[in-house]
Amino acid sequence: MSEPNILLTRIDNRLIHGQVATQWNGTLGANLILVANDKVAGDKVRQGLMDMAAPTGVQTRYFSIQKTIDIIHKASPKQKIFIIAENPEDVLKLVEGGVPIKKLNIGNMHMAEGKRQVATTVAVDDADVAAFKKLQDLGVELEIRRVPTTAVEDSSKLFN
Repeated sequence: MSEPNILLTRIDNRLIHGQVATQWNGTLGANLILVANDKVAGDKVRQGLMDMAAPTGVQTRYFSIQKTIDIIHKASPKQKIFIIAENPEDVLKLVEGGVPIKKLNIGNMHMAEGKRQVATTVAVDDADVAAFKKLQDLGVELEIRRVPTTAVEDSSKLFN
């Protein structure tokens, strides 16, 4: 069984939207955007809205975390996969479930009650920090970057 061709995994709590569609996918050249999210996997309305934002000619899939773990290794080598998850806890579940994620782009994690702003577009709470630490311990490279044209921010900010 060959390893799936995962170009990038990104955390963005908006999932698929214009920035992901035009800038990230334009840079990556993915032909499949896989949203790994338990809520969205069963929400046809949100899927439809995201499909409208997806780039022309790029397939979209909306899988639960477990389904992603179960079938990612069945991906064709021709599939250039861009995984988008909502939060670091979901990415940690993917990695612990055997999804070969080498690099994690941290894009948007909105400010909410109990969270603290640590980077331009990233707010974390203690659970997020613990998940990032475990991901790092598992060998996943962490990168804070809003869009491909902006500078990478120091990922140590995640642990402040």
